[in-house]
Formats: sequence, C-alpha cells, structure tokens
Amino acid sequence: SEVMAVFCLATDLMDLKARLGRMVVAYTYDRKPVTVHDIHAEGAMTALLKDAIKPNLVQTLENNPAFVHGGPFANIAHGCNSVEATTTALKLANYVVTEAGFGADLGAEKFLDIKSRYANLHPDAVVLVATVRALKYNGGVPKTELTEENLDAVRAGLPNLLRHVSNIRDVWGLPVVVAINAFPTDTKAELDLVAEECGKLGVNVALSEVWAKGGEGGEALANEVIRLCDQPNDFRFAYDVNDSIKNKVEAIATKVYHADGVDFTPKAARQMAQLEEQGFGDLPICVAKTQYSFTDDPKRLGAPEGFRITVRNLKVSAGAGFIVALTGDIMTMPGLPKVPAAEKIDVTPDGKIVGLF
Repeated sequence: SEVMAVFCLATDLMDLKARLGRMVVAYTYDRKPVTVHDIHAEGAMTALLKDAIKPNLVQTLENNPAFVHGGPFANIAHGCNSVEATTTALKLANYVVTEAGFGADLGAEKFLDIKSRYANLHPDAVVLVATVRALKYNGGVPKTELTEENLDAVRAGLPNLLRHVSNIRDVWGLPVVVAINAFPTDTKAELDLVAEECGKLGVNVALSEVWAKGGEGGEALANEVIRLCDQPNDFRFAYDVNDSIKNKVEAIATKVYHADGVDFTPKAARQMAQLEEQGFGDLPICVAKTQYSFTDDPKRLGAPEGFRITVRNLKVSAGAGFIVALTGDIMTMPGLPKVPAAEKIDVTPDGKIVGLF
C-alpha cells in the first residue's frame, strides 16, 4: 500500500528514490525507525519502478487522451492517481479532470489535503458524482428494490449527498457541481427532486449520460464545469499541517465527518506520542475508514449525527509523507475475495496457462 502511495506522490524519478528510501520497514529494540535507506535498498526498488513511474497515455472510445496511472485505495491510502500524470496533463490541456476515489469524505479530502498540498495544486472546481440508486440505498432501500421509483427514499438519502456538497464548499472553499450518473431506471420525478434539493444550496445538478451517449451525454456537465472554473474560489486546507497529530485527526473527524470528537485507544495514544517524538508530527493525516459511512461503522448510512470516531492504530508512511490513522474495523488489504482467482490458474502438461479469464 505504501509503495503505491509513494509511487503516486513522487514528482520525478529521484523524488521516487528519496521517498522509497524514507519508508520505515522496521524498528530497533529501542524503538528507533529503520528505513529502506538504512538497508541500502532504495536503488534496487527504484530500478523496479523506473519505467512504471512514466504516466500511461491511453485514449477513450472517442479518441480523447487520458492518463491511467497509479491506484492507491482511498479507504486505506490517499486514493488519487499519480502527481506525474496530473502535472503532465496540466501541461497538455486547458482543463484536466482527475479522480479521487470513494466519497468526498475520503478521496476528495485526501486529494485536497494531501496530494494538492504536496504537488502545489489549486483545484478550480469539484464534480461530485452521485446516483439516484445510491441515494435510495442511503435512504434505507434494500439493493433488490433500487430500480423502483421511491421519492421518499431519495428524500431520506439526500442528506448524505448534501453533506458532501456543503463540505466541498464550506470546508475547502471550492465551487461544486453534482453530476448524476444516469441509470435507465431513474425517473424524472427522482431526478427533479435531487436537482431541487441541491438548488436550495445554490448548487447545480447536471445529468451525465456518457455511458449511453458518449461525449454528447456529458456536454451539460462539461459546460457547468467550465462555468465554475471561470469563477474565483477560496481554496483552503481542512487543517494546519503543523498542528499536532491529535488536532489534525480531530479536524478531519469534526469538519468532514461531522463527528462529535475522536477517541484514541491507549495503543494509538502511545503511537501518537512516539511518532511526534520521532519527528513525524508535522505530516498530513490519511484516515483509514470505511467507504460506506461518514462514521467508522459501515452500517450507519445517510448523514449520521451524535457519533465519535475511534482511532485504534497510528502508523507512519514516511515515504508517502503521511500518518495513517486506522479507524473502526478496517482491513488494510481490501478487495480480496473468499476464493482467490489464483486457485483457478494452472498449467497444463504441454505448458499452456489456463484459468486466467
């Protein structure tokens, strides 16, 4: 996970090497960190990544250029593509759209507070992607019934979307458009309801139909993005990076998640003191949290209130340049199926590999 984060935050090959060298891989008996540089391994690691650090230029079905480069999970890492891809794209186009994974409480927070801070990026606008189906799910509808019109469920799920909207504007000071990723089962009444409620906050909604219509289906959204980019904004970070670890975690929890506060387990409190003693206290915070909820409980949907965040573990990703705060029961190796795909892969007696697809 950290190697991917290092790879995505590096600005060039030598920065990649330096970041790899700063990675902490062990501790001495007296709790002094041992780095990759200490064991003289950063050169070999950089050699393995020498070509991988070059952004991958691909094209869409309509022959538009795009970079697909890097993939740290936003629930356990910083959730953004590489700095190299973003900065290269900015040299080649008038407008660059980049993705930050999962919700605005995870991907957007980390793009704005970690990646933008390190890469000196000043975003012009935010596209907040939503679906009517997700709103109904947050409104309490089981997944098997999401294709049926249900205005009450949309209305019940809207506070989740509106909290993300207000966070973008009030915490980071950026203009935002809500892009509704259209599904064939969405009804006009449901779409109108979303537009009406977002409009009350002064935020426009654009229907994105690119899946069905290609570029033509994204023109309305593109025009709104251009309009927002032409407006001045008051971009700012959610916290002062030079503040204490405790205060930075609490700033994210209270401002972005809308928690009442943060509880640190005794183990996390000891780790926090050790990290500050070792000189890592001025690093940004990367919260490892479920992507299903503003809280650290994946079952609490919508826009919960009256909750606290529990930090059970703190560790430094010194190469990436942030401190990971693990909350709730979060796996640091997500996405693994109960039956690994590797079990289906084999080699026949004549040397043919089978089971890859």
